[in-house]
Amino acid sequence: MSTFPALVLVHGAWHGTWCWQPLIDHLPDLDVRTVALPSNGHDPAVLGDLYDDAGAVAEAVAAIGGPTVVVGHSYGGCPVTESAAAVGNVHRVIYLSALMQDVGDSVLSLVGGVHPPYWDVHEQPRQGKDCGYFEVAEPLEALYGDVEPHLARQSVARLGRQSLASVTQPLTEAAWHTVPSTYILCEEDMAIPLALQEAMAARAERTVRLRSGHSPFLSQPAELARVLRDELAFSIHGRRSSLA
Repeated sequence: MSTFPALVLVHGAWHGTWCWQPLIDHLPDLDVRTVALPSNGHDPAVLGDLYDDAGAVAEAVAAIGGPTVVVGHSYGGCPVTESAAAVGNVHRVIYLSALMQDVGDSVLSLVGGVHPPYWDVHEQPRQGKDCGYFEVAEPLEALYGDVEPHLARQSVARLGRQSLASVTQPLTEAAWHTVPSTYILCEEDMAIPLALQEAMAARAERTVRLRSGHSPFLSQPAELARVLRDELAFSIHGRRSSLA
């Protein structure tokens, strides 16, 4: 039985729990859970928002009960930041090329309220403020530049739509103020520039660098698994894992 905390993986925009499978395959001895965020899906009419996502993360962590480390990738950093401190059993938050923001911030506040060029936005103003969704344009370049081509194409085919509400709503909590945190920088990320990652990572207790694109769970899952083992070990022992 593993002596490590449970590991909860929270995907980013457009993705689902499917994206973590190559990484999970390299962590067979750990208790790994994944969270499906309500803000992502294929039917725009039922997409949730940031607070729905935070609730899903909190529910998954609370169900574990014991020591837990939560990983948020990309947008997934937002609901993790919103929810992780309140649950009580989170020993560390790991931001994987993720948004590590403060109370009052939203995804769009990072870019002055302007949608990034690789977002394909579908607004639905008649249904209320911030209604609608967005898809990703040119995902092979933005998300999967260093992923094996066949796997990259398979992943593109599985991407969903992301609610606009999830990226306009502000954080009301910021877990990294009270929960130990690690930031994993992806140095060749085409979706979240390295300079922006580094600015956010300055808030973290620890930083790790990967020479990878935006999706290392697909492009180099073995190396990411090694890094996560180190951080799990540090969260309980204050040192690196002897299994790395």
